[in-house]
Amino acid sequence: MSTTVEVMADAFKEAGTPFLVGHPGGESVELMEAARQRDMRFILMKQETAGAMLAATWGEITGAPGVCLSTRGPGAANMVNGVAHAALDRAPLIVLTDRYSHPAHEVGLRQRIDQVALYAPLVKWGTTVDARTIRQQLRRGMRTATAPAPGPVQFDIPQSETTKEATELLAEPSLLPNLLSPEPDDKALKPLTDRIRAARKPVLLAGLGVFWDQASEELVAVAEALGAPVLVTSKCKGAIPEDHPLRAGCIIGGLIERQLVMESDLIITVGLDAVELQPKAWPYTIPVVALSSTPSLDALVPSEIEVLGNLKLLLAKVAVLCGSGGNWGEKAAATFRTNVVNALNTPATGLSPQRAMEVARAVLPRDTVATCDAGASRLLVVQKWQSYGPREFLTSNGLGSMGYAVPGALGARLAHPNRPVVAFTGDGGFLMAVAELQTAVRENLPIIVIVLDDQQIGLIRVKQEIKGIPLHGVHVGGCDWEKIAQGFGAEGTTVDTENGLQDAIKIALKSGKTTVIGVRIDGSGYVDQFNALREL
Repeated sequence: MSTTVEVMADAFKEAGTPFLVGHPGGESVELMEAARQRDMRFILMKQETAGAMLAATWGEITGAPGVCLSTRGPGAANMVNGVAHAALDRAPLIVLTDRYSHPAHEVGLRQRIDQVALYAPLVKWGTTVDARTIRQQLRRGMRTATAPAPGPVQFDIPQSETTKEATELLAEPSLLPNLLSPEPDDKALKPLTDRIRAARKPVLLAGLGVFWDQASEELVAVAEALGAPVLVTSKCKGAIPEDHPLRAGCIIGGLIERQLVMESDLIITVGLDAVELQPKAWPYTIPVVALSSTPSLDALVPSEIEVLGNLKLLLAKVAVLCGSGGNWGEKAAATFRTNVVNALNTPATGLSPQRAMEVARAVLPRDTVATCDAGASRLLVVQKWQSYGPREFLTSNGLGSMGYAVPGALGARLAHPNRPVVAFTGDGGFLMAVAELQTAVRENLPIIVIVLDDQQIGLIRVKQEIKGIPLHGVHVGGCDWEKIAQGFGAEGTTVDTENGLQDAIKIALKSGKTTVIGVRIDGSGYVDQFNALREL
């Protein structure tokens, strides 16, 4: 008979996640040992939030739920922001929290909080582990975490249950379901295909659901069949290669994409999740049809037809049934790209953030995986960095949390051990996760961290300036990036020119070591860029 923690470790490994990550407590040691005996890695993080973000990023990229853990009380409370990221950025995640044994939990006060209640608003399901039901709990948890829309599931683990024998199931279902999706029927799709065929200028708006059904190739096929330009959310960058002539750019919830969308006569949303959009009223009266694997419950996008099904199969069928469309897409996409470039090309004294991004994209290899922090620079990174494949650009968008880029990059490095990984972050966001540089070095997970240093919390400075409020409480500055990096055993340098940045990236690629490149930038153009691209 296997113990509870042995059954749990077996399940995590079977689901495709060969490691645990986090900051453990005393109640975790039996699970850690069970994992070690199964050749599963344990990655010790310096912050529980960073551990959850790393594990969530692994889940996003691989589809296998990442597994993060914390001690009871302060550890569980500190991990909340990382779990919130998994919830709002739709990442499959198994959240493990230590807990006192049943008797102590009922009478103890110190370090005791109701952890199931704490996480309840953030997780798709939460449960307290019991050795008699753990096998079924794991099956429900894994299926819940990975089912569209993916998200976190919490297991509260009492010390008293960890080494008990886990009850066997008489008839044990598979850990993850073996689903069969029948091919869509031509006749059933007729209302949709008739509507699409009647359009002369359709535009595609693609979101995360494209990745959930691994339907990137089919999205491109539909765009080519219709001759339609494609806008994607920031979480969906790379669903259409960003050097494809029909790729327009990213939806950022602002003014500039409206020029393109308003030229269309039909909006086709594909896998669009409302959490990816700005929380404001839908700005278009143009007819909308929606293709998705899950029904829209938020009523934000006013679609006249909503077709549900596996997007890989559904898009493939639409491409066949609605081929030989118009040819307006390439010109419309090119015009949009030019408009974005012109809006971002604001004057600067010294190195501008937009030019820094252009240099980074020119030097880093095509297959580089990029992560991006929240903040003023994110607007530029989303628009300027080009990704050429699914899940090659990773960011916190639904939650929009600072401190994501570095742990996200570590998750990407675990998923892609042989590809370059770069983290784009502002100075403020980097300082929130700076301790994980030690994790990168200690765990041999080399990443390149490009810190866009304007010595301010740039996004708040932008909002103060736009609202006519004097700058106050937003200054950072005074950081020696080289010494900070070296203190953690990483490489570090500071640059303020294009050539300096270019050389620093080349050296980092050649060294294969975790490297921090502090890039002194002039962020004075942020206000004009924000005014041109989006509403605040």
